[in-house]
Amino acid sequence: KSVDEFRAGKEKAFQALVGQAMKATQGKANPQQVNALLRARLGA
Repeated sequence: KSVDEFRAGKEKAFQALVGQAMKATQGKANPQQVNALLRARLGA
């Protein structure tokens, strides 16, 4: 759902995806790397 919303142009949906990744790693992931990786994977 968040991916579809992000692709529709909603930046808050992208932040939700970053938050989910941080939650999954219990805050151990580097937020900048998560951000860059997600943008690359989603073609943004």
